[in-house]
Formats: sequence, C-alpha cells, structure tokens
Amino acid sequence: MRKRTCLAVGGSLLAAAIGLFGAAASASASTASPVVGYTYIDDNTATANTIAGFDRHADGSLTPIPGSPFAAGGVGLGAGLASQGAIQVTSDGRYLLAVDAGSNQISVLRITANGVPVLVGQPVSSGGIQPVSVAVSPAGLVYVANSGAGGSGYSGFRLHFDGSLTPIPGSTVTVPGDSGLGDVFFNATGDHLIGTRTGTSLIDSFVVLPDGRLLAAQGSPFTGQGLGQLGAEFSPTRPWQLFVSNAHNGPGLGTVSAYNDSFFGQLTSIGSSPYPDGQTAPCWVEISHDGRYLFTVNTGSGNISSYSINPDGSLALIGSFTITGGGADIDARLSPDGKYLLVDGAGHNFVSVFAVNGGTLTELPSSPTPLPAGASSSGIVNT
Repeated sequence: MRKRTCLAVGGSLLAAAIGLFGAAASASASTASPVVGYTYIDDNTATANTIAGFDRHADGSLTPIPGSPFAAGGVGLGAGLASQGAIQVTSDGRYLLAVDAGSNQISVLRITANGVPVLVGQPVSSGGIQPVSVAVSPAGLVYVANSGAGGSGYSGFRLHFDGSLTPIPGSTVTVPGDSGLGDVFFNATGDHLIGTRTGTSLIDSFVVLPDGRLLAAQGSPFTGQGLGQLGAEFSPTRPWQLFVSNAHNGPGLGTVSAYNDSFFGQLTSIGSSPYPDGQTAPCWVEISHDGRYLFTVNTGSGNISSYSINPDGSLALIGSFTITGGGADIDARLSPDGKYLLVDGAGHNFVSVFAVNGGTLTELPSSPTPLPAGASSSGIVNT
C-alpha cells in the first residue's frame, strides 16, 4: 500500500511537471507568434469597473496586455448583465465604449500604443438606469439600452472625434420596466436600429432619422417567435436581413429567428423561421463577415451552434461544437480577419478561442485563457 501511494504521488508530480512544461511551451508559442490585434472584455466589476485587455496573436492565442485589467472609470454591477454588446469598438478602431451598469454610465476609452485603453474624460450618464448594451454606428451615432426599472429604454449620443460623448436631445425612448432589454444594435448602414426585450419577448424596430433620433416602425414592438429574445444581429452583407435568438423556450428547444427588415422597419418572417438548434438557451449571435454563417452560443448547453445562411436569409443547421469546460458562456465575436471566434466564458471566468473553417469550429489547444479575478464579465470585442 505504501509503495502504491508513493507511485501515485510520483505520478502526480510527473504529471504536474509535464503540465508546467506544456504551459511554458504554450506561453513560448504565444510569445513567438506575432501580435496582430487586441481583445477587450467589460469586466463589469463592482466598486470600480475594469476592462480586460489581451494581445491577440496570429496563431489565435491570447496573452494579457501588460497592466491589464484597466480602469473603466465607472462602476460595474458585479453580476451577469444577460445582454449582448456590453462593450463595443468604433469602426476605425480608435475607441472602446463600455457600459458601467452599477453607476448608470458609459465609459469611452482611447486605444493607445500596444493596445492599452485609456479613459477619455469621465464616464457620462447613460440616460437611464442600468445600461447593459451599447451600439455604435459608422457615423459615430451611439445608442444605449438601459434595462433598470424606473429608467428602462434607449438613449442616443454623439461620439466626437476627440472621444467625447454628448447626449442627443429628445432621443430617449422609454419602455416598460419589466422589458428586460438585452441588446441594441445598428445595421451596417446605420439607418436602422433594433432592440430586444428579453423579459417580455418583443423586438423594437426603429428607423434612424437624420438628426439621430428614432422613429418606431409601424407595428413595433414586434412579437418574437418564441420566448426570450436576447442576442441579435443584422447580416453584414445584406443589411435588411435580421437574426434573433429565442433563448427561453426551454431545455433542448432553442431556436433562431430570421426576418426581413423593410425600408420602414417592419419585420417579416423568412421561410420556416424560427430555426431550431436542439440546444438550450441560444442567447448570443454572431455572423461571419461574408454573411454566410451564423453562430449562436447555447448558454445552457455549453456549446456553440452553427448555421449556414442561404441568400434569401433562411437558415440550415450545420451542428454544435462543445466549449471545453463550458457552461454559462455568453457573448462571442469574430476576429477582424474572420479566422477565429472568441467566446466570453463568463460562467467560468475565461475566454475560449475557436478556429473557424466555414461553419465548422475547432477549439485551439491554447484555449481557454483566464480572465482577471473578480470579473463578472459581459461583452467581448476584437481589433
């Protein structure tokens, strides 16, 4: 018995040594692979919110930017936001915008040399209570979704060249306090805006007026094709095609809906929508840059489903891909070159990275990468 115990301990030591060698080899590989961009996550930390920053290497691996996490200036909620788009990057890659859900503010950070984000001025009021999602158009128009009771709705801002953020008078659109807003986002041309009401399973559709205010489409809000509309996105190549997750249908009953968004913002169903994926809680949606594939993170199943998008906007399920150690995974975003899909694994405080081959995903050997201790992360963006 004593000999077996010693052998077991020796085996553990050997395994630990091998593990350390593997970690060192992985770190060495990441160091050898050049930095091609950066990844940022809103840590949503209570008391003082921070932004986690990572060097993104050519081989898809991530390493923390020296000094990370970085001060956001406001206060996080310290608990999950149940939203998509809590942090965004401007189309020119100069600025980050992040929600401070605990202090009802929006922070703007300038991306400086070596990817370090630096706060611009002071955070500004979000125009409501508990901001959970932010959208930025190519023209610098910003809308924030506030989900807190007593201040729930959408508020508009202008982002100026120097990074300052100013509210647009008369832009706020209020919604009932039980709406549970989950997402707000523009189409590729910036003239339509969508918001999801996760709590009441409705979709807000707006036309963006020249002065930056919103005009609700006739019939808006539209009833969702299932329960719990949360993550959503327009096709980057066909800006009239809209895709929305239905997250709260129940175990194994998740679906994704496809709509055509008319010139005046009316939503009409595409094909046999909604399209099932056989998984639980498909909450977050990302679409390939060429508009051919849709990925949805199944928070309840710990995996990612992949669909092909037909030219008419109908969907065909490809399959589902397991996230190592996954569960309670949330927002996902593609790298600018479309080669990698990065997933915010908030439930286990890590980031997972997948190589993308059409609609097929393969998790990298270097994945997952830990997030800062104490984070209640929400959102993810890449430059």
